[in-house]
Amino acid sequence: MKKDIENLDDIKLLVDEFYNRVKQNPLIGPIFIGVIKDNWPAHLEKLYRFWQTVLLSEPTYSGSPFKPHSQLPIEQKHFDVWLGLFYQTINEYFEGEKAEEAKLRATKMAEMFLLKIEYLRSHPSQKAL
Repeated sequence: MKKDIENLDDIKLLVDEFYNRVKQNPLIGPIFIGVIKDNWPAHLEKLYRFWQTVLLSEPTYSGSPFKPHSQLPIEQKHFDVWLGLFYQTINEYFEGEKAEEAKLRATKMAEMFLLKIEYLRSHPSQKAL
């Protein structure tokens, strides 16, 4: 029986399993691997803190998640794959209110990131926020 996302161990399971899928994906894997290189442990720690803050209301993350993504060679199809893998991971391991909130927040974040990336590409004199 699946359970909801309730604690940091659940966040770690979600993030670790999701990024294992990301790394293996032929479309988005090379982008992530190319940018993160051998810094996966630090990157994953940052993501644990991000989702811990977002889903568990435990303020462990500070920073701006958009800026590192602003110059990546990504478009709608990349976000579609990213979201598909995220939903797949959640649906495999979790169910409940926090699991649904994670999907909603990921969807909204992907939409916002894509809009901002498209804006910056059409306005190259602007700086990433």
